[in-house]
Amino acid sequence: MAQEKGNLSINSENFLPIIKKWLYTDKDIFIRELVSNGCDAVTKLKKLVGIGEATVADDESYNINVTVDPKAKTITISDNGIGMTDEEIKQYINQIAFSGASDFLSKYQDKLDEKGEIIGHFGLGFYSAFMVADRVEIDTLSFKEGSTAAKWICDGGIDYELDNGTRETRGTDIILHIGDDGSEFLEQATIYSALRKYCAFMPVEIYFNFIEENPEEETTEVETASADTTENTEDNKEEKVEEPVAINTVNPLWMQQPKDLTDEDYKKFYHEVFTDMSDPLFWIHLNMDYPFNLKGILYFPRIASEMDALEGEIKLFSNQVYIADNIKEVVPEYLLLLKGVMDCPDLPLNVSRSALQNDGYVSKMSSYITKKVADKLNSIFKNEREQYEGFWNDISIFVKYGCMKDDKFYDKVAPSLIFKTTNNDYKTLEEYLEANKEKHENKVFYVTDENQQVQYVNMLKEQGMEAVILSSRIDLNFVSFLEYKHTNKTTFARVDADISETLKDSEVAKDETLNSELEALFRGTVNDTTLKVEAESLKTTTISSMMLLSEHSRRMIDMMENYKGQPELLKMFGDVKPEYTLVLNRNNTLVKKLIELKNSADNKDYTDLICAQLYDLALIGQKELEPAQMTKFIERSNIIMEKMLQK
Repeated sequence: MAQEKGNLSINSENFLPIIKKWLYTDKDIFIRELVSNGCDAVTKLKKLVGIGEATVADDESYNINVTVDPKAKTITISDNGIGMTDEEIKQYINQIAFSGASDFLSKYQDKLDEKGEIIGHFGLGFYSAFMVADRVEIDTLSFKEGSTAAKWICDGGIDYELDNGTRETRGTDIILHIGDDGSEFLEQATIYSALRKYCAFMPVEIYFNFIEENPEEETTEVETASADTTENTEDNKEEKVEEPVAINTVNPLWMQQPKDLTDEDYKKFYHEVFTDMSDPLFWIHLNMDYPFNLKGILYFPRIASEMDALEGEIKLFSNQVYIADNIKEVVPEYLLLLKGVMDCPDLPLNVSRSALQNDGYVSKMSSYITKKVADKLNSIFKNEREQYEGFWNDISIFVKYGCMKDDKFYDKVAPSLIFKTTNNDYKTLEEYLEANKEKHENKVFYVTDENQQVQYVNMLKEQGMEAVILSSRIDLNFVSFLEYKHTNKTTFARVDADISETLKDSEVAKDETLNSELEALFRGTVNDTTLKVEAESLKTTTISSMMLLSEHSRRMIDMMENYKGQPELLKMFGDVKPEYTLVLNRNNTLVKKLIELKNSADNKDYTDLICAQLYDLALIGQKELEPAQMTKFIERSNIIMEKMLQK
């Protein structure tokens, strides 16, 4: 062919916005685009061979080679796929508005299978090369009989050269002459990392070659080692030559049939991809062909701490080509707490998030995933409840978050929501309400800290009652969410928010006069003019005093705590202060003594001492004492013990 020079036919409306988008993303995207183009070229050839439109040798092996020569400042991506003629270069490369994929698809549509998979977009993706290269060459030879090699050269502007090429075998070489902007990709570690990031699971074997800057020295060392090996081997034994190893896995786990895989296969894949040493709790293998194509594996990781729940990782692929992590427009947001891979062949490699938000396909896919996850949880709950209870602490944050983010998910998993109780067992909400309906109907008592609230827990246990344990930060919102879902028929109260009538001695009437006298006494002693004091006759005698904070007041305080550092949001709460109620147990010996001495002027120092101690004892069950309060409490405890010794 005669040498040709010309200008690229650029449709700026389609082309420039995409290039602009690339310029503001990671530069290493060029590796994904160029290597996936090579994969497309190979896969197209396989399709043509399969339908009799092309022939190859019986022992043909397909591959892509990525070669880095830092001395020459080049990166070469070679494939032995379909190749191109000079006319195809003009169409797919020079006329950037066209897509090689759409042309290929329309030509062979009637001969492809139903999926019509694998058509790439060579034209546009190719130009990502100029993110790192000052000059790009294409040397290619088409599979078509009688074709001659063609070579295309462009220095990054809109001018190009097209001439005869030098390639002697079918396929394409893309040679990038790396400029200053891409110099880091001439480093072995950098380019290898990018290849592993984007190409670890592409469907064609990929080999990586790095040309050392001093090849002669390295060759000498290798030859010497080989000679020594040959000299020390026995007769009739040939020297073993190591075969090159592909850097990728062409048939990743998610593309295989679940029936062909073992638990160890799933665990091994999990450890390798997510570098997590702990085994996952369980997993879901997604395999959907209709009405959309979706494959993947979702893992439920073992969570060592609440912070771990924020470190999920869902890797999104398109035809085994990595796109990105944690794209919430595709993956339901609450699933981002999990780890896994999802392959969506119908998604293009480059797609705007705004387009995804209004994409009907994406919406259906999200609903499907939600259903599969809910079905898996329900299945384990119904068929393997003991196992389900065993890992509830690990998955509860995910499940609760998912319920609050997605009504459909909540509707599906609501029957499988369980709560650990202070009796060290697990109950659903319905089971808890049924077990306690004789003592407190439609009311759920809960604890946030079993150790700190132990006296309240013990008081419940003495009366055959129990509380559920809600100790995660998410539970503050989850409790309100459940009350809303149950349309206020069921309420939640922390054990120190109220005293159930079941815990009180119903035969002893309230004494309002006594309450007023004790309130005046304590307000003066602890210097709190807003403190409320009530004397109750509790069935237990071991508890002397308790501090109550209403559920509404606590929730307001907790919400304000969450908004610290956001003064504008804090303003909407106004001047909210906690309203504590000190409950004194009239059946306790110490309280009885206080009531007896409260009006005695001779024992004022003694009664003040008891009042302060009862107040702090009650407060300890509610929250941690401030350092100054704790110091006084310890000093006062010592004084009380000294007085006991003096008697």
